[in-house]
Amino acid sequence: MDDKLKDKPTIKLETDFSISDETKELVKRAEKVYWNNFNGDAWFGRCIFLSWYCERGTCDFCFRSVQKHKIKHPKKARRSISSVLAEAMMIRGFGWRIEFLTGGYGIAEDDELVEIVKKTSEVLGEPIWLNLGEIGVKMLNRFNPYTKGIISSIETFEPKLHKKVCPDKPIKPYEDMIVESKKLGFKQGITIIIGLGEKKEDFSYIENFLKKYQIGRITLYALRPVKGTPYTSGPTTDELCWWIAKTRIAFPKIEIIVGTARYRIKEIKDIFLSGANAVTKLPATNIFNTKDGLEVERQVKLAKRNFLSSFHSKDVYNHADWQGMLKTLPKEEQVIVMNNLKLYLDSMTSRFKTIDEEI
Repeated sequence: MDDKLKDKPTIKLETDFSISDETKELVKRAEKVYWNNFNGDAWFGRCIFLSWYCERGTCDFCFRSVQKHKIKHPKKARRSISSVLAEAMMIRGFGWRIEFLTGGYGIAEDDELVEIVKKTSEVLGEPIWLNLGEIGVKMLNRFNPYTKGIISSIETFEPKLHKKVCPDKPIKPYEDMIVESKKLGFKQGITIIIGLGEKKEDFSYIENFLKKYQIGRITLYALRPVKGTPYTSGPTTDELCWWIAKTRIAFPKIEIIVGTARYRIKEIKDIFLSGANAVTKLPATNIFNTKDGLEVERQVKLAKRNFLSSFHSKDVYNHADWQGMLKTLPKEEQVIVMNNLKLYLDSMTSRFKTIDEEI
């Protein structure tokens, strides 16, 4: 066991939110389980989105379902490779981790997707996680040199609820993909959304699936309602912490990442106390060098975790070897990517003056 675990802190569950006695007890148990299996390192996971279009577009919680009919030219409803690589550079430079690279169905040709994955991996200096729907064996083999793991977006397991929420995204093809990708040596992860109408007894579906396929990583998203969808509110802090803690207790060694939101920043401490390893889904580039960014760091500190990621920097241009990250790209492409990166860094630089006195 890691020597760091010997110095695990004793933490009291003190929260600004309404937590039921049942959840408090679960959280206390989950926190003990966490410290018996991990060393306290925590991080921010950043998803890299390739597009805002999906040719299916029928998952009833998703922003793509609301705007699909507005997009007349799907192949134009996507990001440039230079902006994707600029984002990958920030992930590496600020100590974030790539949650996964993702995009809707039908966003690009196979050759182009492979090239994007390859370049993103090279800029990050490591293989990445992919969440691109149901990937066949042929493409899995093509992605293999640049990919460490495959994410299956299950969203919810209860059969009737899943059919309602994701009518055109059945679970079976994902199960087939998991089996085939495991044969090829890929790590496995799944995503679940809390707040779609699931019940506590539905946890058994998650538990059985994780055990059956020996999944090593799970991302639990707190539903963030999108205007135009049937949902008007996300889960309470109590509900979210219940699901995190139940997962941690049932699976002591699994990696748990929790998707939150800017308006939920002040519950990040409770997310970590419930047994999470990391948080994701925050608008990181927008809150970097702001009071909200500092609050993220404070929340992690309150949970007695060692935050490996940064949300503030006095000198972002000298914070990392930005140019060195691009050495695998042609010179002309390096210039384009750097120009994209500078747009982000200039904005972060200008915002620092708003928090200078608080550092």
